Amino acid sequence: MSATPAAAAEPGRATAWWQNRWVRFAARRLLRLLVSLWVLVTAAFFMVHLVPGDPVRAALGPLAAADVVAARRHALGLDDRLLVQYWHFLRDLCTGQLGDSIGTQLPVGQIIGQRLPATAELALLAFAVAMAIAIPLGAAIAALTRHGRARRTELAFAGSSVVLGAVPDFVLGVLLVFVFAVQLHWLPVAGRDAPSSYVLPVLALAIGPAAILSRIVRVEMLAVLDTDYLRTARAKRLSGLRIHLVHALPNAVTATLTLSGLLLGSLVAGTVLVENVFAWPGLGSSIVGSITNKDFPLVQGTVLVYGIGVLLINTVVDVALAVLDPRSTIGVD
Repeated sequence: MSATPAAAAEPGRATAWWQNRWVRFAARRLLRLLVSLWVLVTAAFFMVHLVPGDPVRAALGPLAAADVVAARRHALGLDDRLLVQYWHFLRDLCTGQLGDSIGTQLPVGQIIGQRLPATAELALLAFAVAMAIAIPLGAAIAALTRHGRARRTELAFAGSSVVLGAVPDFVLGVLLVFVFAVQLHWLPVAGRDAPSSYVLPVLALAIGPAAILSRIVRVEMLAVLDTDYLRTARAKRLSGLRIHLVHALPNAVTATLTLSGLLLGSLVAGTVLVENVFAWPGLGSSIVGSITNKDFPLVQGTVLVYGIGVLLINTVVDVALAVLDPRSTIGVD
């Protein structure tokens, strides 16, 4: 007996559902995220064990009795084989446990929870400042230097943006401290006690990315200004301000907005050194101190938070780009 039309359509609907490019796109991004997370977790575990020295001895001090050190190592599971420790580490992660700090004996999750807001705040403020500088600066330089005009301005912009983009964040931070805190006494050297204490660390993180992004905005703006629809806008005798702000700028910043997500990820990672320059009470200060003290659980937990943050930001950027430009998903068909 022949199958009914409804029954015959079921396999087709199932196949069509699986072949949908959005489903395949989401599946590939999810698989990539899971593999990246596993690589990150594995690297975070094994890399800290390459650091020479005994973390328990470092925490208890050189005068601690050998039996006390041995008991503490056993309690932490550090006397097990490395693969056994790795298995316990994965098992604890699956239950949301990051272990206890060897030095302070506080839960690693509690320490991260106390310091994460300061790091996130610093990275987000630096991101906002970088975008606020890069977009108007790049658009203005494009308008000024179009068709070879203001050659000196173009050379000055190109040279300064290359230099500022190449200077490491922590070097720029030291220079800012020397000028504005030590020499001019305008801003505090370190800490997070007042609004003025945010200025130097935020600028140290934001200036380099702003210089790089402004170059991208300028190139995109120059390309947009030569398109046909803007020639039509000029033919309609629209004001130059409206042409640049309403018609050109929204189309010119597409590539910049795509890179901005990656920029946010790099800013999160860049807080590690900048926080130590300005004694900022965030995860960056915590991870450097934990590496020095060989505090394995705290190092692992902090590295995981940084890595997961960057991975999630990159995933969100991929999804947002796919939504804004569906052609970016063609590769999954």
